[in-house]
Amino acid sequence: MLSFNLSLVKKMLVPVALGLSCSLAAETIQVTDIAGRKVTLDPEKIENIVLGEGRLTYTLALLDKENPLSRVVGWKDDLIKYDPDAYRKYLKAFPQIADIENLGSPYAGDYSLEKIITLDTDLFILNLGNLLKAQESGLLTKLEKAGIKVVFVDFRQRPTQNTVPSLLMLGKVLNREKAANTFVDYYVTQMRSVSSVVLKKKVEDRPLVFIERAAGFDPDKCCSTFGAANLGRLVDEAGGINWGSRKFPGFSGKVNPEVIFTDDPEIIIGTGANWAEAKPNTAAVLFGYEATQEEAQKRLQVLADRKGWPELTSVKEQNFYSIYHQFYNSPYHFIALQTFAKWFYPSDFSDLDPQANFVELHDKFLPIELSGVFWQKLEK
Repeated sequence: MLSFNLSLVKKMLVPVALGLSCSLAAETIQVTDIAGRKVTLDPEKIENIVLGEGRLTYTLALLDKENPLSRVVGWKDDLIKYDPDAYRKYLKAFPQIADIENLGSPYAGDYSLEKIITLDTDLFILNLGNLLKAQESGLLTKLEKAGIKVVFVDFRQRPTQNTVPSLLMLGKVLNREKAANTFVDYYVTQMRSVSSVVLKKKVEDRPLVFIERAAGFDPDKCCSTFGAANLGRLVDEAGGINWGSRKFPGFSGKVNPEVIFTDDPEIIIGTGANWAEAKPNTAAVLFGYEATQEEAQKRLQVLADRKGWPELTSVKEQNFYSIYHQFYNSPYHFIALQTFAKWFYPSDFSDLDPQANFVELHDKFLPIELSGVFWQKLEK
């Protein structure tokens, strides 16, 4: 289930002396990032940070509740485009983030290394899923030559394995170890609230579950799903049998709707977010901090009414759901895990309250209050 050894992970992150003086040894550390790269740096000197993705805000907020983006000088604008509700929440709390430079994709041919240098960047944080792009584009080599430290994290490819080491590593790099350790302990407890029950479930008793990735994002196209990674992995961890895990060895894959109609999975879960500003004609369920139950239900019904879908068992029996897409790339994915488990086994998890835990997550660890809607069940 939770596929990491917490003690081993912490040992990987011990400081090492790089100089002859005791003071230098105390200041400089070496960490192993999630790409397996050994990186040496002085946490006290990390003043300016660039994010390969703006949605890394979800993680930084856990490590610095008072002002999570105070050191961020540049980022990609994906948070602004694909989770505008969250961006506006953080903008209201921290108006200065409007001044963060939009640097575009780090892997684009026109990406400006000169701009990164001009910003006096000390640290560049990238997602593991883009390691190959960073290597092939020459980005890593260029950053290293410029003396800019780079670390890779992962909350997307292998969330159950890499979330804890990613957080612990960032805690050391950003000099926020106490905050990282506190959240990791909380995270592990929340994950185990599901795994302790699901471990007892026999394979033959587990429901077949299909996840439609970004359901309705393009109303003229269907369907994409997750393989044995990301939310597909969380379906398996929650006690379901992820349809895509049996079909695709990689992260995700494309599916002809006719295959779904033939296999007729017991449960279908779509993912959605507020993509309306980036794609005005989207039919997705616009989950987020500004979403409403009424609008979410209306949009979920539209997805259920697509040609052929009303005949599916999941729609007929009201086991047709949708959930916040951005859980797929944040340490908050334990909320998705708990929600899945409650959908799959309502009697076994009658005392589990993902909504209350989501409120608690915000109250304890985040600088913004919870509002809006983040998952929905089809109701007739």
